[in-house]
Amino acid sequence: MINTGKLAGRTIFITGASRGIGKAIALKAAQDGANIVIAAKTAEPHPKLPGTIYSAAKEVEEAGGKCLPCVVDIRNEQQVIDAVQEAVSKFGGIDILVNNASAISLTGTLQTDMKRYDLMHNINTRGTFLVSKVCLPYLQQSNHAHILNLSPPLNMNPFWFKNHVAYTMAKYGMSMCVLGMAEEFKDSNIAVNALWPKTAIHTAAIEMLSGPEAGDISRKPEIIADAAYAILIKEPRTFTGKFFVDEDVLRDEGIQDLSQYAVNPANADNLMMDFFLDAPDVASSQSDIKRPGGGTKIAKMFDVIQHNLNPELVAKTNASFLFVVKGDEEGTWFVDLKSGKGSAGKGKPPSGPDATLTMNEKDLFDMFTGKLKPAGAFMTGKLKISGDLQKALKLEKLMGMLKSKL
Repeated sequence: MINTGKLAGRTIFITGASRGIGKAIALKAAQDGANIVIAAKTAEPHPKLPGTIYSAAKEVEEAGGKCLPCVVDIRNEQQVIDAVQEAVSKFGGIDILVNNASAISLTGTLQTDMKRYDLMHNINTRGTFLVSKVCLPYLQQSNHAHILNLSPPLNMNPFWFKNHVAYTMAKYGMSMCVLGMAEEFKDSNIAVNALWPKTAIHTAAIEMLSGPEAGDISRKPEIIADAAYAILIKEPRTFTGKFFVDEDVLRDEGIQDLSQYAVNPANADNLMMDFFLDAPDVASSQSDIKRPGGGTKIAKMFDVIQHNLNPELVAKTNASFLFVVKGDEEGTWFVDLKSGKGSAGKGKPPSGPDATLTMNEKDLFDMFTGKLKPAGAFMTGKLKISGDLQKALKLEKLMGMLKSKL
C-alpha cells in the first residue's frame, strides 16, 4: 500500500502502540507526516517483550512523523484524560483514534478467574469505550474524524463462544462500540469502523500462543497497518459502521499478491486463520476417525513417545500432561516430563497434570506428526486445554522431535 500523504498533519491517538500492530499503524501514518500519540503502559524495557513508548516514538520520528509518547493504562480514567489533554495541547486537536490495546485469555468458564475476566473487560470493552468517550469532543471538531477499533465482526455462531466465552464477550464489546457509536455520531461526520485480520499476525500474543515457530503460520503486522491506512484516508461521511477484514480491504485497493505480508513467504498458503470469522467444519474431523475393528495407533504413538524421552527434554519442559482421547481408542494417556528422563503411557501422570488436553484421536495423531499445529488446533476448537496453557504449548518441542518417527 503506497502512502498518499493524506494523513500529513493529522493527529492520531493510538492505544497499545509501543509494539506490534499498534506500532505498525503508527509507522505507516508517520510516513505521511502525521502526528502520532503513543498511549501505552511500557515506559521501561520489558524482560520478555520488545519496545517501549520511547523506542517506538523514536521510530515514528525517523519515519517522518512527529510523536508524543504517553504512559497510559487505559483502565485509568485520569491517565486517559491527561494523555488526551497533552495531545491536544501539543498538536492542537485529535483527528483519528485507533483503539488497539487488548488483553486475551483463551480459557473456558471454569478456568477463567475473575481477575483475568476483569482485566480483559476493563481493557478491551471499558478501555475502548473510555478512550473513545474522552477523544470524541475533539473528534467532533475535526474535518477528518475516524475511530478504528481492532475488533472482529459480530459473528454470533456459538462456536466462537464455547471455548473462551469471557474473551469473546470482551472483544465483542469493542465491536459493539463500533455498532453503537457509528450510528450515534454519523451526523457529526465521525467514521467508526472495525478492522480484523484474516490470519494470525506475528505479535507477542501469537508467539505466546504458538511458540517460536509462530512466524511460519503468521503474517506481519504491516498487513493490518496497510489496511488501517486504506480505511483512515477515506472520507468519514461515507465510510462508517463497517466491519472490515484486512485482506478484503487490500484487495479492494488493488493489492492481489498478499504473500509479501507473510513472515515466511514460502508458507504463505498455509497460514493459521484468526478467530471469529467463518467457523471451521469441525464435524468432518469426527466423522473420519472410526475404523472397522478399532486400532492401536494412539497406543503405538505413546510407545514411541516413551522411547524418545530424555533428561534434556525434561529439563526444558518441566511439566506433565494428561490427554483425554476421543474416538476409537477413547481413553486417557499421559506424558510426564518432570523428573528423570520422563515417562509416557496409558492412564494419568504420577505427579498430577499441569495441563489436560482433550481431542479426537485423528487430530491428536496429526498434531504429533506435524500435520496440525497445536495453536491452530486450539484456535479452531479441535484441541481443548484446561490448566496451564503456557505449559501445554511447550509440547510443540516434543512434537517437533517426534514427527519423523511416527
